[in-house]
Amino acid sequence: VQLVESGGGLVQAGGSLRLSCAASGRTFNSYGMGWYRQAPGKERDFVASITRSGGSTYYADSVKGRFTISRDRAVNTVYLQMNSLKPEDTAVYYCAARLGGIYSYTLKEDVGNWGQGTQVTVPS
Repeated sequence: VQLVESGGGLVQAGGSLRLSCAASGRTFNSYGMGWYRQAPGKERDFVASITRSGGSTYYADSVKGRFTISRDRAVNTVYLQMNSLKPEDTAVYYCAARLGGIYSYTLKEDVGNWGQGTQVTVPS
């Protein structure tokens, strides 16, 4: 599966952005999907994930209550709605896909499918 993110940009603190990740191929519904982020000089960290059915979602503690992950199986797209953005949310955001699902404890090297990343900047 190939993944293409969009929707990043610069937004003031307290603002909102919605990231999109379009997946190619007919097997999108077989993949658990997720979002990770990587700030300069830091590791790539789990942000959120959603199961193949869309019935369950998981979030990092730092974004709970502010970010919402969703997927539209009809158009092979996963979204990350980000509200109440903070300067510490500044990072490159990566879409991820894995046949076995993605969870907060999933090792990055086990993910297998990554998008190219989209920059989100929240000035302090």
